[in-house]
Amino acid sequence: MTSPADASPSLASHLRDWFDDLRIAASLLTRVPMPHPEGAVPSGLTRSQRAFPLIGALIGLVVGLVYAALLALHVPVLAAAALALGASAALTGALHEDGLADVGDGFGGGRDRTAKLTIMRDSRLGTYGAVVLVVGFATKLAALAALPPALAIPGLMVAHGVGRAAIPALAAKMPFARADGLGKNAGRPTEANAIVAIVIGAILALLLLPLGTALLVLIVAAIAVAAVAFLAWRQIGGVTGDVFGAAEQAAEIAILVLIAARLA
Repeated sequence: MTSPADASPSLASHLRDWFDDLRIAASLLTRVPMPHPEGAVPSGLTRSQRAFPLIGALIGLVVGLVYAALLALHVPVLAAAALALGASAALTGALHEDGLADVGDGFGGGRDRTAKLTIMRDSRLGTYGAVVLVVGFATKLAALAALPPALAIPGLMVAHGVGRAAIPALAAKMPFARADGLGKNAGRPTEANAIVAIVIGAILALLLLPLGTALLVLIVAAIAVAAVAFLAWRQIGGVTGDVFGAAEQAAEIAILVLIAARLA
């Protein structure tokens, strides 16, 4: 039988692990300088993926507060939405938008698997990538501008949080298309940690949105991520860091559009 004295160190250890995971996840997903925990190793990087939706929700909160502040200053709605999305890109280093653009260029311009992977690694932006970026940005802009101000912050928190939950979900089950790269180096999370991330994303949706909308958000996000995963499997035989970014963006866009369609 576990004594209170035994339980206390165990709880403290779990809390310390979660704090370390949040710091690592924040350093991976944002440009906020974060000190890495002592002895952080690839296994720690892998486990930290369970915290991705929490960091995503915090990103959404910051973006929502920027949007609300701009509206309070009487900035026109479309301009405020555009600037808020720009703040999101600045906070994250446009990490996932870059992945979306690379996937657009690679899948659209490559003739075979090798060519697609080579194009995806090229830092230059091509026509397909530019078109995908513009469509994605314009869709998010229109959806955010259509939301009532009171729903912007919870909507953004859910979109960013559930979107980041897609990454460990794919990393846990999909084969990697490369033997190296950001996606591979981040490691394959355990199924348990991937499930934790998915559950956190689901809880965020259920807490912040009306029940019916929350359930639809989870379904639509799952469909969007599954579509990107299937396309990646057909095109390059698995996932890469760019595919993770594209999946996150697909979920984020789908969620914002659904929330705007239901609640605007």
